[in-house]
Amino acid sequence: MRRVVVTGVGAVSPLGTGNQKNWDALTAGRSGIDRITRFDVTDFPVTVAGEVKDFNPEDYIEKKEIKKMDLFIQYALGAAHYAMEDSGLQITDANAERVGVLVGAGLGGLPTIEKYHGVLMESGYRRISPFFIPMLIINLAPGHIAIKYNAKGPNVSSVSACATGTHSIGDAYHIIKRGDADAMIAGGTESTITPLGIGGFAVMKALTDSRNDDPQQASRPFDKSRDGFVMAEGAGVVVLEEYEAAKKRGAKIYAEVVGYGLSCDAYHLTAPAPGGEGAARCIKMALNNAGVKPEEVDYVNAHGTSTPMNDLYETMAIKSVFGDHAKKLMVSSTKSMTGHALGAAGGLEAVFTLMSMDKGVVPPTINYQEPDPECDLDYVPNTARNAEVKYAMSNNFGFGGTNATLLFKKI
Repeated sequence: MRRVVVTGVGAVSPLGTGNQKNWDALTAGRSGIDRITRFDVTDFPVTVAGEVKDFNPEDYIEKKEIKKMDLFIQYALGAAHYAMEDSGLQITDANAERVGVLVGAGLGGLPTIEKYHGVLMESGYRRISPFFIPMLIINLAPGHIAIKYNAKGPNVSSVSACATGTHSIGDAYHIIKRGDADAMIAGGTESTITPLGIGGFAVMKALTDSRNDDPQQASRPFDKSRDGFVMAEGAGVVVLEEYEAAKKRGAKIYAEVVGYGLSCDAYHLTAPAPGGEGAARCIKMALNNAGVKPEEVDYVNAHGTSTPMNDLYETMAIKSVFGDHAKKLMVSSTKSMTGHALGAAGGLEAVFTLMSMDKGVVPPTINYQEPDPECDLDYVPNTARNAEVKYAMSNNFGFGGTNATLLFKKI
């Protein structure tokens, strides 16, 4: 089977727009969480989120095109810009049909839906924008990326809640591996910091509401006092290429994608299966897929949402799969700094994992102040760590019991 490598990464997150801003914040242990500014939160129990504050769409999109796109599409184009620039991949008439795009989102154009529902109620249907439908459809994120770069190969969106970005990269990996494309632009994107988005998750009791007065302390994965996640937004995109082609053109290679696992808990709409049973099967599949022994893995970028059950069950899943080696693993949650970007989370965390492998620095889990006796792994607490990482794993799990794991190897 063909080998697949990563040659470019791109990030737009609450830590900043662009790869360097994200890496600087990650290694400094700096949070991107703050008070919500997008709408009036006076009557909301949750007032903090991870907003992207420095994104200028005109840096990546023609001004006349911006009005045709919800913010999640704009973020996807921004992240794709950085990934393509980083990769140096040139799409020409000769290879356009062999380059595809697979970028998904969990919820898609929620801001656009809310905006034009208000327009409909106040002014009638004639005031709805003719771009309303294309603005909000999830597959228009890869659609716009393909149009911008003339990528005429496979064009698909994955939609699997918080596992979306990881599934997108994993599925793109398989597309190249089986020979249906030679390169894929892949990842996840999201922008759902809206009244309905925050309100919907708040009434589910999924979001933390205990640190509204101290936003940067709000996301605290694996800490004993964790009580819910922090909503975030952004996009994470990678460029995947067939190994021989990438090597031939002299591309920088971050890592090889060697394993991809996916499973379902088949247990509950929103809660993970007890003991992380489904997550454990997913992790095992990625290892078996790669032919890699558990003790060879150095680092796990955990799903680590900062919810009581998720963090506990992911810890249990890791211990189940890795056995005695679990205590030697570095396990960190970059959501401690970004918050949880839903469909974009897997894309961003793949980017962060690949940067970690490239730089030899593992990002920390910040706000880790009171250890939970049941969460007893090495979570790289509060301070980044210099470490060589040969094999790294990125986990993401979503509502509906959907699980996804990627395994990377430095070459």
